[in-house]
Amino acid sequence: MNQTVLIADDHPLFRQALALAVGRVLPEARIIEAGTLASAARAVSDSADLRLILLDLKMPGATGYSGIALLHAEAPTVPILVVSSADGSAAAEEARAFGAIGFLRKDSDLGAIEAAIAGAISGAVRAAAPRAAEPVESVRATVAGLTPTQLKVLLAVLEGQLNKQIAHSLGMSEATVKAHMTAIMRKLDVRNRTQAALVARSLGLDLHH
Repeated sequence: MNQTVLIADDHPLFRQALALAVGRVLPEARIIEAGTLASAARAVSDSADLRLILLDLKMPGATGYSGIALLHAEAPTVPILVVSSADGSAAAEEARAFGAIGFLRKDSDLGAIEAAIAGAISGAVRAAAPRAAEPVESVRATVAGLTPTQLKVLLAVLEGQLNKQIAHSLGMSEATVKAHMTAIMRKLDVRNRTQAALVARSLGLDLHH
């Protein structure tokens, strides 16, 4: 059975290290490398046999945890293992809240990385289920439920782009952008763009880690 693993990191040497770890766990796997979030998203949408995504939080095009949210929306059934230099258990919890199944620090040794990859592939690593009773967890789950296009529109709003700019950068009409914004505001239960941006910002979507 063909198996594809996506390694999304903007440092070529670190991609090589991760590719080595993947090769030892899954010798037959086809490895795709991506250096930006945009190329990672394209690879996810183009790969029918994707088994695992190894993702760095600090990639070009990613803000905060937006990379996890975007790739999780593109492929909800593919496990995402975050490998990042972000510090502490809080970052690990946030990563899981946005759809990652595990979190590894970049200074982990090769054995730990191999074990995490093996666990992710076998399904042994599972993210804690969001506790919907907590408002923040509930909203995180809602953000994770946005479509990839809706996430791109929301991230553009966070950057302060106007509908006209968003339409140009995403290759769609202004009317389509407005329709996406309406859907986003309905999902987030807010009344305007500013509130939508505040909700996203409160969840760490625009934090630079």
